[in-house]
Amino acid sequence: MEQTFKDALARALKETKRSLRSVCLKAGVSYDQMKSLMQGKSGSTNIDDGIKIAAAFGVSIEDFFAGVFDRQPSVAVAGKVGAGAHVDLVDAYAKGDGMYHVACPPQLKPHGIVAVEVEGDSMLPLHRPGSVLFYTRAAAEGVPVEAVNSPCVCEDVDGRAWLKVVKIGSQEGTFSLLSLNPDSNNMHGVRLKWAAPVLLALSPEYVVRVGE
Repeated sequence: MEQTFKDALARALKETKRSLRSVCLKAGVSYDQMKSLMQGKSGSTNIDDGIKIAAAFGVSIEDFFAGVFDRQPSVAVAGKVGAGAHVDLVDAYAKGDGMYHVACPPQLKPHGIVAVEVEGDSMLPLHRPGSVLFYTRAAAEGVPVEAVNSPCVCEDVDGRAWLKVVKIGSQEGTFSLLSLNPDSNNMHGVRLKWAAPVLLALSPEYVVRVGE
């Protein structure tokens, strides 16, 4: 049976693990139109939009139908984390989406990995603004033992995301969040929802965006 554009798009989304919304945004085509197509509410799409969708996967329309697209493992950069800056952690993206995607470093497996971009300079010289950090949250909440005395991505009870060295606080249930930059302030008596040690960090010049 001849493959339809809907079939090719479904395969592309599955194999690249991208969302329909992010692909449509990249392609500059109507998300509602493509959603209707995938739900079987419309029969097909025009050739111009088809070519744009294929280009959003980085391939020609011929390769798109042949199932040949970039399968480089990638990780979504879910948001920014404050290294001195006050950054609210907002889950504004669908699962698998983010501000952008980056190539997954070969040292890590993409499954279960989260990436964030550093904003602020309190963790200089180790982590510069624009660096991308990778971590994993094995537990939904809490501060694991391995997070203590380590640079961590963490969220406080007010919903702000931080990049700090986590230390046990002077009062039960609190933590001190320490900066590496001597010109930056430390934070004490902070209550955390969770903390996750940084597994790997990429300086801005080594960050490779994919799917753009």
